[in-house]
Amino acid sequence: MSLFSRIAFRPTASWPGRRLAALTLGVLLSAAPANAQLSPATNEPPTIPREFRGAWVASVANIDWPSKPGLTSWQQQAELLALLDRARELRLNAVLLQVRPAGDALYASKLEPWSSYLTGVEGRAPEPYYDPLAFAVREAHARGLELHAWFNPYRARHPSMTGSNARTHMVKTHPQWVKSYGKYLWMDPGEPGVLAHSVKVALDVVARYDVDGIHVDDYFYPYPETDSNKVEVPFPDSGSYARYRARGGMLGLSDWRRDNVDRYVEQVYRRTKALKPWVKVGISPFGIWRPGYPASVQGFDSYEKLAGDSRKWLREGWVDYFTPQLYWPIARPAQSYPVLLDWWIGENVKGRHMWPGHNSSRAGGGGAEWPLDELNNQIRATRATTARGQGATGDIFFSMRSLMPAQGARSPVSVGVLTQPPAPQQAALLADKLVAELYTEPALVPASPWLGKTAPAAPVATRHRNAASNEEIVHITPGARARWTTVRVLRDGVWRSWVLPASYSTLVIGDATASAAERVLVTAVDRNGRESTVTTVRPARSRARSGAR
Repeated sequence: MSLFSRIAFRPTASWPGRRLAALTLGVLLSAAPANAQLSPATNEPPTIPREFRGAWVASVANIDWPSKPGLTSWQQQAELLALLDRARELRLNAVLLQVRPAGDALYASKLEPWSSYLTGVEGRAPEPYYDPLAFAVREAHARGLELHAWFNPYRARHPSMTGSNARTHMVKTHPQWVKSYGKYLWMDPGEPGVLAHSVKVALDVVARYDVDGIHVDDYFYPYPETDSNKVEVPFPDSGSYARYRARGGMLGLSDWRRDNVDRYVEQVYRRTKALKPWVKVGISPFGIWRPGYPASVQGFDSYEKLAGDSRKWLREGWVDYFTPQLYWPIARPAQSYPVLLDWWIGENVKGRHMWPGHNSSRAGGGGAEWPLDELNNQIRATRATTARGQGATGDIFFSMRSLMPAQGARSPVSVGVLTQPPAPQQAALLADKLVAELYTEPALVPASPWLGKTAPAAPVATRHRNAASNEEIVHITPGARARWTTVRVLRDGVWRSWVLPASYSTLVIGDATASAAERVLVTAVDRNGRESTVTTVRPARSRARSGAR
């Protein structure tokens, strides 16, 4: 059982004021397999791996969270905590929470209305009131998880929505910016007001919330719709294009569309860095840039059809991490996972993080192409590029529900031809194999040296033996810049390692009845992933009581 399944994170009676009960972690940390790893003894302490391990938590169509519209605030919180606890249990280190599925907000916003996926009625706040994004950030950080706010840049209405749009939604306030296309409503990226508004929405979250990242998905210009004769229907942006040309614009239609998206991507990146340089900006485009890149690849042309020049964004360095959605199996020649990954790595001339996206919802779902081992084999392929140097250094899974335990999993939902989840029992087996075979130890998020090169100060740490319980306890005081601490302990010839949130000041490192630990080493890690020098923690006198209770 994991640490966080043993601790109740419950609001106090004053919860409408959004105060959480203090957490007394104490000795429970010593029993947390999600945090600790045993290693054979050597003269050198074990190196804690660097690997991004994330999962998308989708709110559109209530795929992951909340499970349905209109739940009470308590139910929403309980569901979100279960997702975060599960992420911690699986030794993930990040979640990507969808906060803007369709021009709406799963957080308190003056720019866009509350999402109907949250409360059942667009524009209605949770009752009792709380801010879901602030809650998610706080609880993710308490578990040592990064929280990335995930935005859909241009979707205005999804067909799964019920009821009418709120009067404060763009559909009502600026109907001239919104186009009907298929069963969806879309913001027109060619409207200057859409660019300004969508950038402002992202920066508002950067400014007001302690998020670790801003994440943009693959829905730029919409995926093509077809008529009853299977003929592609053009996106209805002729008016905005004509106005662009009337202002003296010279680009052809396709180049103009790509330029509209390019300017959104560049502005979000540059303005985020101006506001909070440490907040990572990531994009998860369709996994194929263009057919024929590389030569063996066939399929959808996202460069032309979605107006997404994702290779340009990577080459320009307009991202801190790049997550091509490589939602195909290894064995499929025309879209092979490792072939596409190697090509993207070759395009990463700025040395940004390459964290490919995986279709974990399909792995184990049946069929020769998607055996239960497929996901783990893809992660092994990712790690093989890391071993070669300048490769990929992490993975992101779509979506969190595919990794939930069987008893907590809900019935499968199909959100597209590529995302048909396995049965809940298979999802549980998938996650079990992931932890047993690959995520056997905790990992730090890879460092981002272009975001900051100065390491944090080494933490101050002491240790003592509790005379009453014989527990050996380490007290850690990290510096202000620390986001995590690492602890490595050598006892009885075996190293044990932890990765902890910097908010944890106390760690029980074992039973000192027979002997104290031979070595205790502590470091601090900042939010850019830079690690301090090592603090060697010397033994101290025993105490009758632990001051950490």
